[in-house]
Amino acid sequence: MQAITYDRIADAAEHFDDDIVQHTPTDLSRSIGRTVGADVHLKMEHLQRTGSFKTRGAFNKMRTLQADTDVERVVAASAGNHAQGVALTATNAGFDATIVMPTDAPQAKIDATRGYGAEVILHGNDFQAAMTHAHELADSPRTGFIHAYDDPAIVAGQGTIGLEIVEDVPDVDTVLVPIGGGGLIAGVGCALAELAPDVRLVGVQAASAATVPTSLQKGRPQTNDDVDTIADGIATGGISELTLEYIDAYVDDVVTVPDSAIARAIMVLLERAKQFVEGAGAAAVAPLLTDAVDVRDEVVVPVLSGGNLDASMLQTVLSHELTQRDRLIELRIRIDDRPGVLEEISGVVSDHNANIRTVNHHRAHSELAVGEAFVTYQIETSGVEHADNIKDAIEAVGYEVSQVN
Repeated sequence: MQAITYDRIADAAEHFDDDIVQHTPTDLSRSIGRTVGADVHLKMEHLQRTGSFKTRGAFNKMRTLQADTDVERVVAASAGNHAQGVALTATNAGFDATIVMPTDAPQAKIDATRGYGAEVILHGNDFQAAMTHAHELADSPRTGFIHAYDDPAIVAGQGTIGLEIVEDVPDVDTVLVPIGGGGLIAGVGCALAELAPDVRLVGVQAASAATVPTSLQKGRPQTNDDVDTIADGIATGGISELTLEYIDAYVDDVVTVPDSAIARAIMVLLERAKQFVEGAGAAAVAPLLTDAVDVRDEVVVPVLSGGNLDASMLQTVLSHELTQRDRLIELRIRIDDRPGVLEEISGVVSDHNANIRTVNHHRAHSELAVGEAFVTYQIETSGVEHADNIKDAIEAVGYEVSQVN
């Protein structure tokens, strides 16, 4: 194996600047624990100054580069969180920084990266395209390339999370870690192997961005050229030989979860744990909510790796989850197209203390007789029972109703 050792991880932790890298809390979530029948302690890496664990590896890498007097500028590629970690730690270390991000990177992450002092270049439609361009820019004198995960110094920095988990939750049974490029779980695995070798380490990937299961099966890194997930922080589309080596050695299981489970985890963390977490971080909780991992009667630590959730993505998640819970329903109602009908139906909805978001009128449809129309109402409700009562009430006054979402 390449030189990622427990001693390198411990050395990284010893040299952290507390103003840049925090020892984040690990808090017990009783509500999630009751749901899954376990003691669930959330490792709050989203509370780092940059909103993610990436600051750890970037800080450790900058420390090694400071010993190289030939380096004046650093270049990195990132979907967002690595970008912020590099920007902050490079500025702190006295390096100029250029970060290449995909053109669809969340605006909040672009703005934050610039705010930490880096130049941002938007290039390509995905992480791999941004990575290729960043390598081209790094092929310049006095320039160092900061890889998001294929670097022993980066992995050692990320591994410090493992030290904190064992320190804060010494009786831990299972640790769940999201996987993008694999640097986080490789480092945590190395730390746990030294301090708590009996702890089960489970990696989690978004199903549409998964590369680890096939990489382990084939014994070499595999790429995914069709990555499409709400968890942009783990949408790397590939891992490296370095991280695969450590995943193979230290990770007990790798599970995949659909975006619907990640969206649910975001909402559960927001509503029940009062934590604002992005898709990549919520991915570590998603297997608990889908029974992909059996943790009954265990002490479990999911690593909430990041909290940089873009506002537009939050809106998407909220709309999806409200629809799934019948908190936001769309009803299609067949009516006689005459004055007063909309007022009558709207009055029924109002009588049930529900809010109408939108109303649309459709007169051209093959199912309709002459003089009929379909009206679609988008209605906010308090849940399934409330929605059913509204539908029953509309039908009771003589209208044919169907729920279309």
